[in-house]
Amino acid sequence: MTGLENTNVGSAVPAEYPSRRVLPHAPLLAAARGERPVHRPVWFMRQAGRSLPEYREIRAGIGMLESCFDPELVCEITMQPVRRHKVDAAILFSDIVVPLKAAGIDLDIVAGTGPVVANPVRTAADVAALPSLEPEEVGAVARAVELLTRELGDTPLIGFAGAPFTLASYLVEGGPSRNHERTKALMHAEPRTWHALLGKLTDVAIGFLRAQLGAGVDAVQLFDSWAGALSLADYREYVLPHSERVFAELAGAGVPRIHFGVGTGELLGAMGEAGADVVGVDWRIPLDVAATRVGPGKALQGNLDPAILFAGWEVVEREVRRIVAEADRAIEAGATGHIFNLGHGVLPDTDPEIITRVVELVHSL
Repeated sequence: MTGLENTNVGSAVPAEYPSRRVLPHAPLLAAARGERPVHRPVWFMRQAGRSLPEYREIRAGIGMLESCFDPELVCEITMQPVRRHKVDAAILFSDIVVPLKAAGIDLDIVAGTGPVVANPVRTAADVAALPSLEPEEVGAVARAVELLTRELGDTPLIGFAGAPFTLASYLVEGGPSRNHERTKALMHAEPRTWHALLGKLTDVAIGFLRAQLGAGVDAVQLFDSWAGALSLADYREYVLPHSERVFAELAGAGVPRIHFGVGTGELLGAMGEAGADVVGVDWRIPLDVAATRVGPGKALQGNLDPAILFAGWEVVEREVRRIVAEADRAIEAGATGHIFNLGHGVLPDTDPEIITRVVELVHSL
């Protein structure tokens, strides 16, 4: 990346999304669009969260889902890492199961476990009974976005949703799963039921992202956290068509679309076909190798191992420089840009000072 200021101001604001801001010099948006940013952009998944003492203080005694439906609290938590680390984007503080909860599905986020679903979805009748998501049910999230776009100034706000497969895995398993055995069994044994389920969850993801876009987010990320549990053949047959529909439905919004999954090195080619502008890469595969799998015409995001942040500054600096060099080779191989990030989320015990120093280093390269 050259450090030249981008001169392309991006597309005009679509009439469907009048609240969207135009941020012509935001490095993250420039890199996502294949333009030249003033510096290499950097943000971190889970940058707002337990690694920050100010987050732990403000969340004391407040449940996760309760927090996600409090617009003022969402705004403050989302802003915390922007103030502290000077990252190039904020990501909305939320959770991938928020739209399911909003739609009326009986679930909770249990500390130390994750999302737990009271009545798992495992039959065609269960799928037929799933509620739809109405825009007003995520009105609190939209209000948080509106507050944030006033607070953030020139810093972009990334909205997000869980991908249909990852949402399905929680609903079918009843909670987090190591092997996803019930999910895969339903997928293979009852493909018609499976596709009906993912069709409904695709509608949920689209509705949730449209609500955020209508309120003014500047980019969106689709998290397919558990897609790495699948073979390439299964991903193509049972997952890809639904992810493609999410990105296709959002194409007219005129904002960068990011696609990310964990353990998806063997799926990157198919994920590159789903329709996103940026493909996130976890730490298991070098960015220059990822570029050849994703194919030309996409920007890449990633991919420092979150555990490296515990290894001391000398190691962290070496690894950051290695990733930047790999990203530059990826651009030579056809990637349109690079957004520095971790290969997954910030771990809770990470020293916030190290994160701040990584941002400063990336900006200096």
